Amino acid sequence: MTALLWRCAMAALVALATPAFAQQPLPRIESENGKHLLMVDGEPFLMLGAQAHNSSNYPSVLPQVWPMMERLHANTLEIPVAWEQIEPEEGRFDFSYLEALLKGAREQDMRLVLLWFATWKNTGPSYAPMWVKTDTKRFPRMRTPEGNLHYALSPHSRSTLEADKRAFVALMRWLRENDPDHTVIMVQPQNEAGVYGQKRDHSAEADALFAAPIPDELARHNGKSGNWREAFGPLADSAFNAWHTARYIDEIAAAGQQVLDLPMYANAALSDPFAAPGEGGGASGGPDWPVIDVWKAAAPHIDLVAPDIYMRDERQAAEIMRLYTRPDNPLMIPEIGNAAEYARLWWTALGHGAIGFAPFGMDETDYSNFPLGAQQLDDETVEAFASKYRLFAPMAGAWARVAAQNPTWGAAKPADGSSQSTVMGRWKATVQYGEWQFGERDAAWMPDTPHPTDCKSVGGAVIVQTGADEFLIAGSNARVRIALAEAKPGESAAMLRVEEGMLAEDGSFVMRRVWNGDQTDHGLNFNSQPVLLKVTVGSYQ
Repeated sequence: MTALLWRCAMAALVALATPAFAQQPLPRIESENGKHLLMVDGEPFLMLGAQAHNSSNYPSVLPQVWPMMERLHANTLEIPVAWEQIEPEEGRFDFSYLEALLKGAREQDMRLVLLWFATWKNTGPSYAPMWVKTDTKRFPRMRTPEGNLHYALSPHSRSTLEADKRAFVALMRWLRENDPDHTVIMVQPQNEAGVYGQKRDHSAEADALFAAPIPDELARHNGKSGNWREAFGPLADSAFNAWHTARYIDEIAAAGQQVLDLPMYANAALSDPFAAPGEGGGASGGPDWPVIDVWKAAAPHIDLVAPDIYMRDERQAAEIMRLYTRPDNPLMIPEIGNAAEYARLWWTALGHGAIGFAPFGMDETDYSNFPLGAQQLDDETVEAFASKYRLFAPMAGAWARVAAQNPTWGAAKPADGSSQSTVMGRWKATVQYGEWQFGERDAAWMPDTPHPTDCKSVGGAVIVQTGADEFLIAGSNARVRIALAEAKPGESAAMLRVEEGMLAEDGSFVMRRVWNGDQTDHGLNFNSQPVLLKVTVGSYQ
């Protein structure tokens, strides 16, 4: 028997011996030509996500979570699993919450992203078991420069790492045995790891490591050499803490993936993207933008690092998205503020090819984390996100596929309401705000009437160039214009055809109606209810 025939025969035997559910491929991330796809059940998946509040992770509270997911038209819930919750006593595990969570998710036809709150949750150990929190000898805290105990657990503790890892492996083993349909599509080991109040641990062990040469793996990755101060200068303490925190989390992720190979990511408490690296706030040690390369070298089992965006300023948010959109890192936004003004950043995220987006604090427990999010989760606030998810829900996978195959660009209304432009091939696309659907705001005949959105942070659009002269455009509270980037003498641009519709499962466009006349004479005007357009442009002389 030839080698090929033998492999085919063995594959057939394995298939016969394997339950049908196991034939469904595990969720994974595919990358090609600098673009990324989240694959679920073997098909592209755009995560229309929402994250529940931190304390909504109990069976008795889940009935206050599911209705919000339905209101949002979400397809994915991000929700915590606390270490103290599944291992209240060392070695005794309780997965009753997971049983209720998966049962509810399946009933709601909802995918899950599990957030493992353990050694770090917003840099602190508040979700670690009591037997970890109270034993500072076995599970040491960081030390301050003065030698005092800090609040954060040390990333240099082998005993803490092993205890966390055992619990995480137990969780992943339970998922392997109880989630054959892959309701859980992704896992976040830890949450906003790192530390506030100081840049790194100052224990004797940490100080000795800091004075030593940087690890060979890191040196090979970034071409630096010497000790941490010599290699990273002012960023040395943050880079050092990032390396050891990332190695800690990577070991946990790797152990979990050995049991069940799900995509895993780490989220970042961010610093100001326009500040000097290491000086703009953020949690030192986590995958903040100045140390993404350190994390990439230290944590090969972390599929992506992701920004938690609580910056209301469009300029800051757009820059963060740019920094996290890399050939080696798909953009995913696992947390963004749930105030209505954050919803417009959906368009910017799609323009960067985001594989997922999730406003934080979306449930009906009546908790508000203002000023990070909304003061009140009222109908208007929910609708700001729901209106966008409502459009994309029936075509999320198709959009993900088309966006991964073509150039994309997105924009959201900046603080000053100014227009934004980009060049795509021979065309210049411009997004404007505060324009009436008919006419030009600055026209002499136009009444000087305040626009309803003048003082509101709403509006944006996303554009996918599907052909030399063809675009898919979606948006809300914005006007989009397509013009020649460089017109020849006597050449003028023309809207040849504008169709409103949806994407079919295979990515083809299904027309609902044709826009013309008033709908196209003054650009493409999107109101508060987003729609999808297929636009064909041309020129004449």
